[in-house]
Amino acid sequence: MREYDYIIIGGGSAGCTLAGRLTEAAERTVLLLEAGGSDRKPWVQLPIGYGKSFYDPSVNWMYYTEPDPGLDARRGYWPRGKVLGGSSSINAMVYMRGLPADFDDWAALGNPGWGWRDVLPYFVKAEDYRPDGEGPHGTGGPLTVSEVSRECHPLCAHFFSACRDAGWSFRGDLNGTEAEGVGYYRITARGGLRMSAARAYLRPALGRKNLHVVLGAQATRILFAAGRATGVAYSQGGHPDGARARREIIVAAGAVNSPQLLQLSGIGRADLLARFGIPLIVDRAAVGMHLQDHLCIDHLYRSRVRTLNEELGTWRGRIRAALRYAAFRRGPLSISVNQAGGFARSDPGLSRPDMQLYFSPVSYTRARPGRRALLQPDRFPGFLLGAQPCRPTSRGQIRIRSADPSVPPEILPNSLATEHDRNELLAATKLLRRLAAAPSLAEIVAEELKPGIAVQTDAELLADVRRRAATVFHPVGTCRMGPDAATAVVDHRLKVYGVAGLRVIDASVFPAITSANTNAPTIMLAEKGADLIVADEAAAASQAREVR
Repeated sequence: MREYDYIIIGGGSAGCTLAGRLTEAAERTVLLLEAGGSDRKPWVQLPIGYGKSFYDPSVNWMYYTEPDPGLDARRGYWPRGKVLGGSSSINAMVYMRGLPADFDDWAALGNPGWGWRDVLPYFVKAEDYRPDGEGPHGTGGPLTVSEVSRECHPLCAHFFSACRDAGWSFRGDLNGTEAEGVGYYRITARGGLRMSAARAYLRPALGRKNLHVVLGAQATRILFAAGRATGVAYSQGGHPDGARARREIIVAAGAVNSPQLLQLSGIGRADLLARFGIPLIVDRAAVGMHLQDHLCIDHLYRSRVRTLNEELGTWRGRIRAALRYAAFRRGPLSISVNQAGGFARSDPGLSRPDMQLYFSPVSYTRARPGRRALLQPDRFPGFLLGAQPCRPTSRGQIRIRSADPSVPPEILPNSLATEHDRNELLAATKLLRRLAAAPSLAEIVAEELKPGIAVQTDAELLADVRRRAATVFHPVGTCRMGPDAATAVVDHRLKVYGVAGLRVIDASVFPAITSANTNAPTIMLAEKGADLIVADEAAAASQAREVR
């Protein structure tokens, strides 16, 4: 069995970041296992191609939740990247750090070293912010973050004017020093191509002799000896294989697959593992628990003026867009459809923003189940307003349904389980109505298509939320970090409680969900995680020298 210093399970946003950083020292050997394949696919590299990747099983785990009682027993669709770069290869590329208070909350929950001042240097380290923004940003880092306002639709100006009417200022940088306000979203792209974690961190490292990447390798279980993680069993092309780690194994498989792998390996709730005949390594009840996610409600409008529908909804328009992209790497194919948004307070009395807003100058009422054809919008002009409460209090869970690693785990989001969350989604839908009624948007709204003007009372609005609200694909917390092994899975150095030589480093360790999109903080976390590993490695070497 081959042996490496470190084995990283999962070549996603965190795994690619870790592989890139840990192999910077030539004497350190790293194996990266990725269940999916190469990201060298046109629809992965093309920014708007995520509409194709959204339902493509060759790059996507395509998970479905269990029927969710809070959402009229609907089964939610949860795309997760099964490809180098993970979900950073199939997401909408929006780069949002979150609010500084999010990370101060992490530290306040008993996680020293994770406050805003602690994590900011790692955001900066990761970034190649083009052009530089407001406040501290990085230039020359691996991850290009581009300002793309010149490619955005002119309809965004109406959204900004309506927000000003509502009291929210325009911000040139939504990751700047001022938390509240609206503006154009920056995206992880460079030269008109997606800047995934694979492109940013892994691609420059592939020529290093100390990095070995195995694709199509699904980890089946972690191997243990004398209370220490020593290796990984995996399957490639239906054939079993494995590798050993001299120093550590790092699970970076994401908020769904990381808890699944720990449970399959014997780390989890004892009664759950016993049900499937899995030998218990550590009774850790928190594995798979504390699942958090952002739930968003969209309002859909028919427009009196032209929108992106006219540009992308006809063959002639698509050909023009394709030619512009081919010649200049510009235009609507070079960016996301989530073009504008920001942070807002639904109540001026709140101490910090509680809503993230989205504006898309495009609509998709004719989209069929199982399709997200971003190049086939409605044939009439339309646009979307969306609002997402920042800090939900409902908690779900992930749990295995079989000892077979190929069987997807149960995903139970438990959406809208708390009165707080129901009230916030109700406030979100009222906020959207208030925005649409502002003169700058009212003058271009021909009709509110969804939920429709017949939906007026609180009961009717909440019923619409239950019927239509959906995830924006930000699951976190299922292997959360915390000071108490009874309620957490990893400590503040991301080490799994109860075993040696094992860490989890991905969004599953978030102790609380951040206020906005989760990809940027996931990459930040991996940057910091790599430094923690290197520091612990150096401390161990120093201790060994002292013993000698």
